[in-house]
Amino acid sequence: MSISHAPPGSSEPDISSISAPKGADVGIPDPASLDLIPIVPASSRHTRVPRWLRRTAGPLLLLALWQLLSSTGVLASDVLASPGRIAQVAGDLIGDGSLASAMGTSLQRVAFGLLLGTVVGTGLALVSGLFRIGEDLVDAPVQMLRTVPFVGLIPLFIIWFGIGEAPKVAIITLGVTFPLYLNVYAGIRGVDAQLIEAGESLGLSRWGLVRHVVLPGALPGALTGLRYSLGIAWLALVFAEQVNADSGIGFLMVQARDFLQTDVIVVCLIVYAFLGLLADFVVRSLERLLLQWRPTFTGR
Repeated sequence: MSISHAPPGSSEPDISSISAPKGADVGIPDPASLDLIPIVPASSRHTRVPRWLRRTAGPLLLLALWQLLSSTGVLASDVLASPGRIAQVAGDLIGDGSLASAMGTSLQRVAFGLLLGTVVGTGLALVSGLFRIGEDLVDAPVQMLRTVPFVGLIPLFIIWFGIGEAPKVAIITLGVTFPLYLNVYAGIRGVDAQLIEAGESLGLSRWGLVRHVVLPGALPGALTGLRYSLGIAWLALVFAEQVNADSGIGFLMVQARDFLQTDVIVVCLIVYAFLGLLADFVVRSLERLLLQWRPTFTGR
């Protein structure tokens, strides 16, 4: 028997006065009898426009605008050649083999400079980041040297190394060293101290802590420094190949400047941009491969 809580004279039924039949189950309903609708996060919903198409829309629109301005005469050919003319010149340079030869020479210089800069920058960062005495001895001189523009050292490098390949590689090496040093050092010192304490409590030795805790924790910063260093390497290459070069992409640009060939200059700049984008793609692929353990926000 149930007691009704409806006010006197009220015509509305009181739910509390309704009694369930004996033996009826008034608990939680059976999930099998319910129609469940899956909830899909907004970040995982696919848009109708493919992402690769959205990423290429901006450059294609810029290219179309460039062609339009060139066709209408707003951009004179002696100021900036049209995309069609640049494509023709690029085809000619590829056909006679001069562009491929220049790219090979420039890539070799960047590879040597990047290798030396990676070894020097990472080595100094490890010494300075892992040891306090190393920080006292290394960090201050490095911080002083990195404030000196590496382009301003070109005359000094010419005096020291001559006008061959050595000063060109030295300029690239110097440009690569400091970004790597800063990012690797910051990555090492940014490792959570609680992870170090946890490793010590598990009985890891000093080398075990460095191998299993410090270096994996510093890896994201090191890869970020590598991406930044690659951009600096191509920038340094532009200046390096102005030093009495007889080959390379910079040499083609110097020749084109002397003969006022803006189309050749633009082709060389596009090659620089393409090589830099390709190098950045390689490093980003390494990030996805080596940092699978780190969940990150990918945008919405």
